[in-house]
Amino acid sequence: MRLALWLTLSLSILGCNEANRARQPATSTTRPTDGRYRSVEIAGVKHVRQKPDLCGEAVAASYLNKLGKDYTQDDVFALSGIDPARGMGATTREMKTALERIGFATGAVWYTVAANEADAQLERLFADMHDDLLRGVPSIVCTHYDDSPGSSEHFRLVLGYDASSDEVIYHEPAEDDGAYKRMDRSHFKQLWPLKYDVTKWTAIRLRLDPQQPLREPPARASFGPAKYAQHVRKLRDELPTGFTVVIEPPFVVIGDESPQMVRKRAATTVRWAVSKLKAAYFAKDPNHIIDVWLFKDADSYQRHAEQLWAETPSTPYGYYSRTHRAMVMNIATGGGTLVHEIVHPFIEANFPAAPDWLNEGLGSLYEQSAERDGAIVGLTNWRLAGLQRAIADNRVPSFRQLTATTTHQFYEQDPGTNYAQSRYLMYYLQEHGMLRRYFRAAVRNQDADPTGYETLKNVLGRDDMSAFEKHWQRWVSQLRFP
Repeated sequence: MRLALWLTLSLSILGCNEANRARQPATSTTRPTDGRYRSVEIAGVKHVRQKPDLCGEAVAASYLNKLGKDYTQDDVFALSGIDPARGMGATTREMKTALERIGFATGAVWYTVAANEADAQLERLFADMHDDLLRGVPSIVCTHYDDSPGSSEHFRLVLGYDASSDEVIYHEPAEDDGAYKRMDRSHFKQLWPLKYDVTKWTAIRLRLDPQQPLREPPARASFGPAKYAQHVRKLRDELPTGFTVVIEPPFVVIGDESPQMVRKRAATTVRWAVSKLKAAYFAKDPNHIIDVWLFKDADSYQRHAEQLWAETPSTPYGYYSRTHRAMVMNIATGGGTLVHEIVHPFIEANFPAAPDWLNEGLGSLYEQSAERDGAIVGLTNWRLAGLQRAIADNRVPSFRQLTATTTHQFYEQDPGTNYAQSRYLMYYLQEHGMLRRYFRAAVRNQDADPTGYETLKNVLGRDDMSAFEKHWQRWVSQLRFP
C-alpha cells in the first residue's frame, strides 16, 4: 500500500480523447441529492483480495476479469516493470505503465490541488470521475488508507456513486469482504489528496478506459516477479542493515559488500553458473525461491549465521541449508564454494534420489570452474593433492564401495577421500566426454540402479572395474594443480 510519487502534473479535468474507446455499460438512476450527481454503479466486478502491498494490482485484476481477461494481481505486477528486489507493490508510475501496456487509457493521473482551493478543485475532479462512471469507465484512485496520522497510501477501485446517501461505491482490496464498499463523499475527498507539500497537494486517478484489443496476460513462470517481490518483502523483516538485495532467478542474492560488488557477484557468478548448469543438466528450477547470503568476511559470516539462524557454521567457506532454503557463504574465500552449493538445489529438484557421492561429486567438480566452448567445465583444484597421496598410499576405496556409501558413511565415516574421489571421477567423465551422458542415464536408471554403479559401468563400457580403477588412478596421478 506504499506508493511513491515522482511527478506532479497540472490540474486537469478533461481526461483523454474519448473517441473510439470500448466501454462497459453502467447502470444509473436519476436521484440527485443536490442536482449535481446521479446514482451509478458498474456491476458484476469480482473482488480480488490483495496480497501484501499489491493493492493496485489486485483492483486492476478485478476489473480485467470483468472485461473477460484472466489476469491475476501477479500478472499486473509483472507488466509494471518495478524491480521485485524492492520488495513492494507497484507505485503509481509503475501502475500507469502496467495499465497502459495492457491497453487502458489512464488519463492525466497526477493532478495538482491548491490547498487553499482544495474543496472546489477536488469537487471538479470528482465530477470528472463521475462523468467517467456514467460512461462505464471506473477509476483506480490513490488515497490515504484511513484518517490516522501517517496513514499509508492505498489504491482503491471506484465503481459507482449513490446519490441517495451521497456515498462513493468502491472495491476495497485490503479486506476479504471488500466488494462494493461505501464511503461518504466528503470523507473520500478528505482521504484522496496526498499532501507532500503544504500549499500544493496531489490527487491521483488512473482511468480504466480500455483500448481494443486489450493485451492477454503475460506467460506465467513458477516464480514470477510478484512472488520474488513478496519473498523480498517478507525477507526485509529480518534483514540486517547494510545489505543489498538482487534478484537472480531462481535465487535472491543478499550481500553486505558494496551494492556494486553484490550486483557483480550476482551476475558474474550466480547468473553465469545457473545458466551453464541448466544448459548442461537441469530442466527444472528448484522448487522454492532460495536465498544466497554472501557475507563479506569470516566475522560477518559467523556473526550473521548465529544471529539469523542460531547456527555456528561447520565450515569456513559456506554451506547450503535445506531447512532455511538458503546458501550461506563467506564470499571472502572466493566463489568456488558458491558454485558448488548452487548445484545442490538443482539436484534436489531434478534428481531428488541422487546418491550423496554423485551429488557432492558434481558440486565439487565446479568449485574450480571455467567456460570451454560455451559450456561450464570443472578444473583441477586443491582436492587433487590429497587424493594423489591417498592413491600412492593405497587408501582409496573401490568405486563399488564409494557408490554404495550411505549418507552417514559418506559424510561421517569419510576416510578423507570421498569428496575428492567423487570429484575426480566426475572430472574423468567430463574430460572423456561422458559426464552429461552419465548424469542423464543415472537419472533415468535411478529406480533400477539407485547407487549409479551399474550405470557407471555401462557408460564407461567397462566390465572389469578393477582394471578401470587402476587406469583411473594412473590418470589422476598425472594431473597437476595449479
